[in-house]
Amino acid sequence: MRSGRRVYAAMSVAAAFLVCCFCVASPTALAGEDDEDPTVIVFSGRDIWRNGAFAYGGFLHAPGGFEQDGLMFKLLLSGGVYRYTSQGLGQDVIGVEGVTQILPGWRIKRAGIESKFFFGLDIERHNLYPSDPGNRLRGTDIGARFTLELWTEPSATTMIAANLSLSTIATNNSAWLAYGWRVPTEFIEPFYAGPEVQYFAADGYRHLRLGAHITGLKTEDYEWSAAGGLAQDSEGRSSPYLRLGFITRQ
Repeated sequence: MRSGRRVYAAMSVAAAFLVCCFCVASPTALAGEDDEDPTVIVFSGRDIWRNGAFAYGGFLHAPGGFEQDGLMFKLLLSGGVYRYTSQGLGQDVIGVEGVTQILPGWRIKRAGIESKFFFGLDIERHNLYPSDPGNRLRGTDIGARFTLELWTEPSATTMIAANLSLSTIATNNSAWLAYGWRVPTEFIEPFYAGPEVQYFAADGYRHLRLGAHITGLKTEDYEWSAAGGLAQDSEGRSSPYLRLGFITRQ
């Protein structure tokens, strides 16, 4: 177990080193000069439901700006605690996870649809209490991850957003789809609100969510998003879920 922790720590340090090199290679990227288009988006969020609580953060860097097609780089760090019932052990297991994703990518906008494609390194560390030999998400794993993010505004008052993420680690994957209507307000900028559906899966586990979201709620330097609804997994457990996130552009 200690060797696995050392591997995860070493890979996380390597990720930080690559990030530093990337930022040094683009010294104006983090400067956030007022007369230039933003080239960095910093993001963070929280996610909670009956059987898990997670936090994530990271940044997205586009050397040419976010309004131009071209190269992008995404770094995501996340961690959390979750619970599931092990069929092999016949009891509940508590899992603690840490995830690092290092994802080069490319942005393309065609016919009003903005697409972001990412493919890179996926590093995950899962500690299980008690240990569950039948769970493939156990210990330290290094794999590849592909991510697709889509955004379009079919009309002046509507939006559609979606993303898909696939990993070679224990075949874990996720998908999200949301539709929204622009909500005009008197005191703040308009934002979108509407229904969403979200799906998570890994080897032997499924998780489905149906709810509502708020997207693009701007307050000074931050842009907020939130969602809530009902979640149910393949073990038959269900509960409300809540997700909160924000981004800032630099």
